[in-house]
Amino acid sequence: MKTLLLSKEDVSRLISNRDVIGAVEDAYKAFSSGQVEQPDYLSIHLPAPRGEIDFKLGYYKVNETISMKASSGGFKNNPESFGLPTGMGTIILFDAQSCALTCVMDGSLITGLRTGASGAVSVKALARKNASKIASIGTGNQARMQIRAINEVMKIDEIYAWSRTAETLAKFKDDIESELGIPVIVTGSKQQAVEKADILITTTRGLGAPVEAAWVKPGTHIVAIGTDQRGKQELEPEIFRNAKIVVDSIVQCTEKGETWHPLNRNIITRDDIYAEIGDILLGHKPGRENDDEVTIFDSTGMAIQDITTAARIYRNAIEQNVGTPFEFFS
Repeated sequence: MKTLLLSKEDVSRLISNRDVIGAVEDAYKAFSSGQVEQPDYLSIHLPAPRGEIDFKLGYYKVNETISMKASSGGFKNNPESFGLPTGMGTIILFDAQSCALTCVMDGSLITGLRTGASGAVSVKALARKNASKIASIGTGNQARMQIRAINEVMKIDEIYAWSRTAETLAKFKDDIESELGIPVIVTGSKQQAVEKADILITTTRGLGAPVEAAWVKPGTHIVAIGTDQRGKQELEPEIFRNAKIVVDSIVQCTEKGETWHPLNRNIITRDDIYAEIGDILLGHKPGRENDDEVTIFDSTGMAIQDITTAARIYRNAIEQNVGTPFEFFS
């Protein structure tokens, strides 16, 4: 049996943003339907100035696929020292019937795409129908992925952007306006951006002072992306007190996500978590129920998102004869 090798360029040609959004919806539904085995993910934090590497593993019973992804981030010296990105990823797929290795593919693009798609899925389920203004706290690669995916599911009139780094902020503005034609308003403070938001996206990797509760207006939908480990935080816990709290995984978010902070402060209890997003997509619970609700989607990222997305890419590669086959076992 041959194993297929797919580069980042191959992956980019084999799937669209709309396809990834569909794959992520499938992932959330599968997870909440008991079709997934997904152990807790592991992380190794390396000495500064290096960052961390995470390992996510999952088994999807429907298509008999196992995936394992290694994903790194925060290696700020990589471009200058090694000519490499600050974060990278690799996904390997196994046929669960035989445990044969079927594919090795770049995972950095997939991680960005499926994380961006998770925000878009939450917007469909939880944002106000008349939402049009986005605030982006953080203006790195994942902020771009969020905007691109959300742009597939709603019309964005304008984006209010804030970053600690003026250079990064200016490049984000230029890139988004030239690529998508959406006006980007640079704000002088985090507060100014948040107060304008119908949809608030936080992609800061959990660094810096958190968004304060007083800044969040009624009806805001919050897409919390940057917190996936204890020690990271993007939101003041008080925001959770009267919000509708939706998570990708209750187990992960209560242990490692943004939701851990209000739980640890006794601002909420576990029973105050409204739902996993898969339950809403399956119709087990309604999403947004009125225009004044503050809704929070806490996304820690799950292996099943990698499986459903990577499986589509692998299938497309076979159909289109893309990639480089090689043999481990003769």
